Amino acid sequence: MSAPLGRAWEWPLPSPGSGVRSPDLPLPPEGSRALVVGLGASGRSLVRFLSSRGLRVRVCDLRSRQELDDVLASLPPGSETVLGGYDERVLDGCAAVYASPGVPWDAPLLRAARAMGAMVSSDVDLFLRLCPAPVVGVTGTNGKTTTTALIGMVLGRGPWPVVVAGNIGDPVLDHLDELTPGHRVVLELSSFQLESCARPRVEVGVVLNVTPDHLDRHGSMEAYIAAKARLVRFLEPEDHVVLNGLDPVCRRLAGETRARVTWFDRHRPVPPMPVPGRHNQLNALAAAAVGRILGLPDPVIESAIRDFPGVEHRLELVAEGDGVRWYNDSKATNPDAGLVGLQAFEGTPVILIAGGHGGGFDLEPWLRAIRARTRAVVLIGASAALLEERLAGHPVRLAGSIEEAVAIAADLARPGDVVLLSPGYKSYDMFASYEERGRRFKAAVRRRLGLTADGSGPDRRRDPGGRFR
Repeated sequence: MSAPLGRAWEWPLPSPGSGVRSPDLPLPPEGSRALVVGLGASGRSLVRFLSSRGLRVRVCDLRSRQELDDVLASLPPGSETVLGGYDERVLDGCAAVYASPGVPWDAPLLRAARAMGAMVSSDVDLFLRLCPAPVVGVTGTNGKTTTTALIGMVLGRGPWPVVVAGNIGDPVLDHLDELTPGHRVVLELSSFQLESCARPRVEVGVVLNVTPDHLDRHGSMEAYIAAKARLVRFLEPEDHVVLNGLDPVCRRLAGETRARVTWFDRHRPVPPMPVPGRHNQLNALAAAAVGRILGLPDPVIESAIRDFPGVEHRLELVAEGDGVRWYNDSKATNPDAGLVGLQAFEGTPVILIAGGHGGGFDLEPWLRAIRARTRAVVLIGASAALLEERLAGHPVRLAGSIEEAVAIAADLARPGDVVLLSPGYKSYDMFASYEERGRRFKAAVRRRLGLTADGSGPDRRRDPGGRFR
């Protein structure tokens, strides 16, 4: 085995032969107090789960009571809340602390909890310790959600009930009570979730690619790689790891595991992937490789992939009108993902909508592709001025909102063009999430084209010329 890749927050490595999940007690004794940090979806799930196991739950969040009014009403009776900010006093009397994915794993509060001897864990850590079913874990910088959904669809054609969760769909703990050894579980796992697991133990680990992302959280590329590497380092010789031989970091990861390695880029036969883009073909190859590892025949795998409808915000076809196709790729939250989005439309003129929050990226490969592959770019968000400067000489327009960007793109587009929202940046400067950004884009496109809210047909409020009546 090669030397470890970088350093993230270090947990001890498993001893050889420790194929079973950690025998350590996953929960403190009934009646103990547990602290949940953060009241997002996973935090709320943790509160429900811990309360159902007889723990006294305290939850803290930086948001005020007014901001969380609807959320608080859904918490189990007896939940103690500390809102509007907190300090180390919230740890008083707590035997365990469970952090939401948005909380850095080396945050001062968690360091203080470790120093006082409290158990520090997360919802995914708890799930992997308690899950009775075999787990397929999927990570990577780009393509996780699409590949997780594809694997779920492929395994769904097999003889098992299948649950898809993690960074996709419902929080993992919401499914735990329904699972049996006869289920199969597919988890999308982010670097944040992986670093929060004492032993991220799965039976099949999938790593799609590793390129720079979340460096503001992890501090360095090596630390980010180390967080991803945790998925493969805890696999046992009887397990499987599915890697991308075209990705240099994935090739390095092959030396970090005891598991049997499958290079999914070499998988044959190539399945018929209906969603555009070479990257989506690779995602389909990864899903096919997992299906074959679990014993499904190729015709079943190919049929499932052929029927795949795609995933919202990932090269999602929104509508077509006046010979122009509109695609929502709002999940492209870094320049590498933006580059992949552009490459999906080889030979097709593109009007690109790009820009947003973030920095520290190597922009040049993406900018070269923008110059080569787009007829024009509409820039939004905090990065618009920088991108305008870096794209000097290329047709560029600025927009103050996503709705204005859609209007400008519609004026620029010609029959045969694609209008692509693939921002290459995170959304937090203008939107609460990339989902909100994508849905606002879709709503603006449908209004522009006179379609109903779901895009299924014309908006009857408009006359045939597209004007409101």
